[in-house]
Amino acid sequence: MDTAQATLCDTFQHHFLCCRRIGSLPWKELEQLLLLQPSFVLAILEKHECTGAEPLDDLYCALAEVLNSEDTTVCYKSYCLPSGDAVTLSENIAIISEGTTGLVTWGAALFLAEWAVENIDIFKNRTILELGSGIGLTGLVICKSCFPKKYTFSDYHHKVLQQLKENIQLNGFVLGKDHSNLAKCVKETDSAKNDSAVLLSVIELDWETATEEQLSHLEADVVIATDVVYDPEIVLSFSNVLKKLFQSTKVGKSLEVFVASTIRNSETYILFHTTLDEAGLRWQVLPEHKKRIFAYDTSCPVEILKLTLKI
Repeated sequence: MDTAQATLCDTFQHHFLCCRRIGSLPWKELEQLLLLQPSFVLAILEKHECTGAEPLDDLYCALAEVLNSEDTTVCYKSYCLPSGDAVTLSENIAIISEGTTGLVTWGAALFLAEWAVENIDIFKNRTILELGSGIGLTGLVICKSCFPKKYTFSDYHHKVLQQLKENIQLNGFVLGKDHSNLAKCVKETDSAKNDSAVLLSVIELDWETATEEQLSHLEADVVIATDVVYDPEIVLSFSNVLKKLFQSTKVGKSLEVFVASTIRNSETYILFHTTLDEAGLRWQVLPEHKKRIFAYDTSCPVEILKLTLKI
């Protein structure tokens, strides 16, 4: 295969594995390539023949099995990483279920994960806290690609926390025993690839009631959050917990905070900026990363803000 053919195959693979809509796949490009380069078809057939499989029987049996199966509310999506590894997640099919939007992966989570892969040094050998982790996409990408020392996932909804823990296990991490809403996890390591394991934690964190003392025990060097600024009602509590995190940081230690947001409603986003200003937090918009890794909707803009405490 030449470069164009290989790129097209990769695009189809990435879209398929993360369950993008059939219509979003690059069918026109494929049709053009098939018309102009019949050898592409032969290359696909030769690649398939190498597997020794008989496609028709296998495919029709699989299709019949799917058609005859009961409806489900959950699907599994795989997100391919540049390293050749992948993050696989159990996600709900419905955008809103169990009274929350936290059981699906949103665009800003993918956007920040891509940015993190291009900015590994921000996370390498550091202690990371993620606010509103949802089902874990961003954190799992960082843990697999950016080599943090410790990573703490946090959320408040019980169903989201349950599915988050399941996804951590699904990606090769072993959960330890729970102690006061803290699940300590140590990744199973391959000595040929990893010098040491990253320590993961899953905690239940209520932004309204969390105290500076409680937050200080997390000892975060970096705090991230994605797609949490979608409802005006939670903007204030989110801004307040960010300020508490800055104020709870020990003397002589710096804290870096990054918030990725999909701008669906400009009024809500402006309110977030205003609330940050009132909380004494300075913000700046970071430049976009260079390379797209994942397939997701880009119809709404996404921004990453870097926050600092005003002195």
